[in-house]
Order: sequence, then C-alpha cells, then structure tokens
Amino acid sequence: MAKILVTEDSIYMRRVVTTMVREAGHTVVEAADGDECLRQIAAESPDLLLLDLVMPGRDGLSVLGELAKSESSLPVVVLSADIQESVRRGCLELGAKAFLNKPPKKEALLAAIRQALGEANRDTER
Repeated sequence: MAKILVTEDSIYMRRVVTTMVREAGHTVVEAADGDECLRQIAAESPDLLLLDLVMPGRDGLSVLGELAKSESSLPVVVLSADIQESVRRGCLELGAKAFLNKPPKKEALLAAIRQALGEANRDTER
C-alpha cells in the first residue's frame, strides 16, 4: 500500500484522517504545518499528500505553490473547511488532484486517494 503524508494542524482532525487512512492499509506520516510538511516530503518521499489549507505559519496554498514551483509529481488531495468555489478552483489549478470538504466522509476520502494514486501510477508508466 501507499505511504501517505497527512498534514493537518488540528490534532483531532489529523487523528480522524490518519485512522481512516491506516484502516485502509496505508502507512501514515504526519505533519502539523506547512514547513513540517515540506521537511517530511524531503525525508519520507510519500506517495501522496493529504493537505489542510489553513494552518499556522506556512499554509496549504503555500505548500501547493512550492510543489508546483519545484515541478513535483507528488499527488495532493486537499482537505479544507473552506467551501468557496474560488478556493477549490485555485487548489486544482496549483496541481491538487482532488478537493474534499472537512470532515471528509470515509468513502469519499478513500476514493480520492485511490484516484490520485492511480493517476500517479499511470503517469510513471508512460
């Protein structure tokens, strides 16, 4: 299964998400903010990033921007309480594979993970 980096500043929400991901058989790495997220990406080479947007310090949009600037192929699924269409569209334009509202429903989260990992695998097979 995949190694998934869960970046979320809320300990409660991070626990909820990591539990769902672990129950699906994936390995989980955690980060509490954007700076820690970027360090974990470099150190752990995850297969997928689950990313919150609003965090202290470096936020999720900044992380997406850094990944886009470095032309990273790491698939990203954004998890946010923000329901604005402009925010969702902005995340997708920066390369996010999916945008889910928090708290995510387990079925929707696991489907987004499967889809994002499947797209990443197809890209590397080309």
